[in-house]
Amino acid sequence: MTGRVSGVAGRRAMNRRFVVTGGPGGGKSTLLDALAERGYRIAPEAARHLIKERLAAGLSPRPDPVSFARAILDSDMQQYSAATDHDGITFFDRGVLDALYMLDLESGLWRDEIARLVQTFPYNDTVFLLPPWEAIYAMDSERDQTFEESVAVFEGMKRWYARWGYQTVEVPRAGVAARASFILEAIGHPGV
Repeated sequence: MTGRVSGVAGRRAMNRRFVVTGGPGGGKSTLLDALAERGYRIAPEAARHLIKERLAAGLSPRPDPVSFARAILDSDMQQYSAATDHDGITFFDRGVLDALYMLDLESGLWRDEIARLVQTFPYNDTVFLLPPWEAIYAMDSERDQTFEESVAVFEGMKRWYARWGYQTVEVPRAGVAARASFILEAIGHPGV
């Protein structure tokens, strides 16, 4: 298996679920908040939510990598399914494929299981990738990766989505409003 998803490309082009991904600290959550302010539905990042819950319970921010990735995957699959009830556009702060990438890095799932899940949870062919941006990068209680680790995640996401037949579009480093407009123009919703 080459890793490419066959037979779903046309279906994915019409899909109204868009992934916004990249390394930590690239401005994804801020950008998605701006899209929400313009009336679009968003699905927030699962990892930050899970880390907040663990910290509030007095636990370490993350369990072992495989357990953490599986918890993210479960949350992302639920968010994906919830978007089925919504016939408009939904922007996802990361998606099922991001969690599958984490599991693949840790050998937490067989490749054929990953391929099955990629086919079961398709997104639009166009995936928006936010590049590392040192000027806005900041560590916080939920983001403990270094900037260098953020760069590595960005490069990994770029290769991973391409492996499964997605076209990544790099969102330029610009102000939040300009980034939101860039994405909306790219999907054919300019001036919203």
